[in-house]
Amino acid sequence: MVTTEMTASAAAGTEAPDPRFFGWPGEEQDTRFYRKMFFIRRFEETVLALFEERLLAGTTHAYIGQEADAVGVLEHLRASDHVFSNHRCHGHYLARTGDAFGLLAEMMGKAAGVCRGRGGSQHICAAGFKANGILGGTLPAAAGIAMAEQLRGTDNLSVVFIGDGAMGEGVVYETLNLTALWSLPLFVIMENNSWAQSTPIRMNLAGGMVLRFQAFGLPVREITTTDVREVYRVAGEEITMGREQRVPRVLIINTYRLCPHSKNDDNRPEEEVRARWETEPLRVHGARLTPAVRATVEHEVEAALREVVTRARNLP
Repeated sequence: MVTTEMTASAAAGTEAPDPRFFGWPGEEQDTRFYRKMFFIRRFEETVLALFEERLLAGTTHAYIGQEADAVGVLEHLRASDHVFSNHRCHGHYLARTGDAFGLLAEMMGKAAGVCRGRGGSQHICAAGFKANGILGGTLPAAAGIAMAEQLRGTDNLSVVFIGDGAMGEGVVYETLNLTALWSLPLFVIMENNSWAQSTPIRMNLAGGMVLRFQAFGLPVREITTTDVREVYRVAGEEITMGREQRVPRVLIINTYRLCPHSKNDDNRPEEEVRARWETEPLRVHGARLTPAVRATVEHEVEAALREVVTRARNLP
């Protein structure tokens, strides 16, 4: 799997992922899962700290608390598959490519960034990976790529991550209609963290979320978990069916965002957020590893990330 992931990184036009981020050849799966999730967590925490130092401009949308989704899903993909993301894209990009340096340099506005410093935090464009900050805006593009692969006769998948807030966008339903009508090989991952920026889902979503997909005849599966093993198992079953049958699939993952929507805009009840920290992905999965293994992984990731930050800081 590590070899496949490194090939995916090369295909995306990034540097080969540092094994301290992505895992050493032959590393046990549970250890690799923890390593990747810890890598995403510490990258996001580092980014928020760099904003406090005023080394980054604009805004950012961290993936803290949802790491199991990206790692569990993207572990199954081939280099030839396509991934589309949204404004909360760092976790998806890092789980797909391991390219911490390219992403951080991009956010710093440096020419060494994955988009030469022009895309910033939300607008990432690399081979096999696309993201932008337009709510629901990547779904039509993902469906278009799925259609292109269908016309080519390949078994490549187009995978798109959307959030619960995107369910208020008309283009989402237009795209779901065509996806079902033309049976496109599109895999939709709905990450439902229950809050559309600062609005709880109970105040902006009528009816059932599953029913909205089923209305188009799309096969949909729903799980409520922060366990990377469970996400990996279910996503693997759905991806296998989608690839073999060349049909669309929808997976709703009920998860939770532990950080503010962007940097400091958070009006959720403190007790709600505090309770969610008890079942966050690193805590759930980390309990499966020995303290010595966790310590080694965390030390390696921290050291590699410090090197990335130093290198990016020193860029012209």
